[in-house]
Amino acid sequence: MQILNHVELLASQWSATPLVFSLLLILITSTCYVAYQRLFSPFSGIPGPFWASLSRLWLTWHARKGDLHVVMVRLHEKHGKLVRIAPSEVSISDLPAIKTIYGAGSKFRKSSWYSVWQGRRKLDLFAERDEGVHAAQRRLVNRPYAMSSLKELEPYVDNAVLVFLNKLGDMAGQVVDLGNWFQLFAFDVIGEITFSKPFGFMDAGSDDGSFKQIENALISGAWVGQIPSFYWLHDFLSPVIGKWLGISARTSTLGAKVVREVAARRERGSDRPDILGQLLKVHHEKPQQFDESDLVSMATSNVFAGSDTTAISTRGIVYYLLKNPECKQRLIEEIDDFRQRGEISDPVTIGEAEKMPYLQAVMYEALRCHPAVGMTLPRVVPPGGLDVDGHHIPAGSTVGVNPWVIHRNKSVYGHDADTFRPERWLKADTGDMHRFFFAFGSGSRTCIGKNISWMDMSKLIPTLFMRFDIDLVNPDVPLHEECQ
Repeated sequence: MQILNHVELLASQWSATPLVFSLLLILITSTCYVAYQRLFSPFSGIPGPFWASLSRLWLTWHARKGDLHVVMVRLHEKHGKLVRIAPSEVSISDLPAIKTIYGAGSKFRKSSWYSVWQGRRKLDLFAERDEGVHAAQRRLVNRPYAMSSLKELEPYVDNAVLVFLNKLGDMAGQVVDLGNWFQLFAFDVIGEITFSKPFGFMDAGSDDGSFKQIENALISGAWVGQIPSFYWLHDFLSPVIGKWLGISARTSTLGAKVVREVAARRERGSDRPDILGQLLKVHHEKPQQFDESDLVSMATSNVFAGSDTTAISTRGIVYYLLKNPECKQRLIEEIDDFRQRGEISDPVTIGEAEKMPYLQAVMYEALRCHPAVGMTLPRVVPPGGLDVDGHHIPAGSTVGVNPWVIHRNKSVYGHDADTFRPERWLKADTGDMHRFFFAFGSGSRTCIGKNISWMDMSKLIPTLFMRFDIDLVNPDVPLHEECQ
């Protein structure tokens, strides 16, 4: 009996040994990893959240939560020009470094975060990471998005402005969710100028589910982009498990909607210019360089990105005007002055709006305080690395600028950079203010749809305040913001 018990004890000890060894190995490996990241990594001297130095999960969590626009501002206020936001990623607010990263001839290409947004699409000007490919593709499609081309479509934007104002007139004296109506307006404008036909959202007073699909795609892309391998695993398994990531809607549900719109526009034709007509011309002239999938991709970008960013920016402009009655009054006085001199139309033309200095200052200031993009615009450090603020950031790592951070830089925008003050844009020298204005990106990667958004807002905002007296229902309630 004693011999048997001894054998059982030895067997028990032997079976426990692999488990103990595995746990010990995990403990040692984890300790070494933490020690490396905190003490010996090239990034160990750069301040930032503890958990961000160990894993991308910190960044992924806040991207999913939608608060990176405020978190990054606080972190830079606390730590200064450099903040470590992942084991090998740094957020930067150093002005010379920003010029190096995003300036002309930059060698800093977009990071793998953008690959999630592009997916398997061959043409995506926002997400394309190869600068040579991007430059060639942009040259193909630049003309339809130039302001000179868009001004030819201005009468059709007027159609949408008038529908918007008539709908608002029907609701005069009521509480109106202007935020939703701005998106209905932006979507119908995209329909007018892209397909020669509005989507009919303003007439219906609601959308067809597209807004929710876009919102889900933006939320999904924001956090999935932090771990691109997860997206590509999902893409590989999608024939079996289906497409359950929200970002997939950009090329599936929304993509299918755009394919139908393109087909319908081709079938009915158009007796007036539109963006699709110009893209079709490029397709017919250079089918090898700009094929059918590229055509649909550009149209999808109009619908997906154009409507949402315009709506966000329009909301920001109107919100800040209503929160600052003295600014609203000054804009109204400028509008009245132009009316008395017979220098303004109804709806306001883009040419007239460009001559209204306070209107332009209001628009720039609102987009400075509330840029549509609230996440870092990540770039990969090229060979040779990057030296910033006494730190060397090695090649292959990721750096980037958050528009919300740089737009609050006091050396650029003044000691009151946290305050909405349009007058700052009326001074003689606004060079640096424009140079570091990131509401539409920067440099060669500035959003191609910027002029669409600017035209819509330049026309709608002054016409709206010329026609209506608008106030916030609850002026003391803070604006609810989510970074997507």
